[in-house]
Amino acid sequence: MPEQIWRYIPPIEADGKTQMAIDEWLLDQHLAGKMPSVLRFYTWQPVAISLGYHQRKYPKSWHDLTYQGEKIEVVRRPSGGRAVLHQGDLTYAIITSDMEGDRCQKYKRLCEFLIAGFRELGVELHYGDRQRNYTHYDNCFRTHTSADLVTNEDYKLIGSAQLRRKNAILQHGSIRLNSDPALYKAVFSDQYDAPTVPLQLSHESLIQHFLDNGQSLWRNKLLAMPLKDQEWQSINVMLDITKTIF
Repeated sequence: MPEQIWRYIPPIEADGKTQMAIDEWLLDQHLAGKMPSVLRFYTWQPVAISLGYHQRKYPKSWHDLTYQGEKIEVVRRPSGGRAVLHQGDLTYAIITSDMEGDRCQKYKRLCEFLIAGFRELGVELHYGDRQRNYTHYDNCFRTHTSADLVTNEDYKLIGSAQLRRKNAILQHGSIRLNSDPALYKAVFSDQYDAPTVPLQLSHESLIQHFLDNGQSLWRNKLLAMPLKDQEWQSINVMLDITKTIF
């Protein structure tokens, strides 16, 4: 079987509205046959809170929050799940239609590179428990489900969500690394559960572990291709018409 070529988009730092528009635009392009499978990582600037697509109830006071002198954005993801605070985290996104199996099998196949990457760094991850009260909380990281990756100490390290259109998948997720406990408490009124594993790692180091394991496990080749000017123009058109941000 010939080696599949996936596009790797080097890390982008941008506001939440832009990041969500990029993910959705990539999915649209992939569905149209104009884009191969894609892997990318990104960070949020300014700090943002992303809501799940169907999450309608949340504290309206979030719109008045600031962090280090900048207003915290509230954006809506095209995928499901609960609210995520994007500060001190690293987000990954995968767009593909090359995975076989049912929804659960595809999800686990896409998570393999995260589990393997952290294992190399001495951090063991397993899938969370399906908890019935998940939707009772505003905060995605307040509890965990079988769609999350948790340490042996029950610390939820990675929360992920999917959007499926026809035969294609957009899966993206937040990897909690260096969250500010005071901000976390201000947003969710919860005490921040500090990790019990050494997570003081650079994004570059983490990403390289993920890239190496992704290519090995998925048996593909990742070609680094930043977004081109013409692609940014198309994404900006989507930004003009999207309702991602309030």
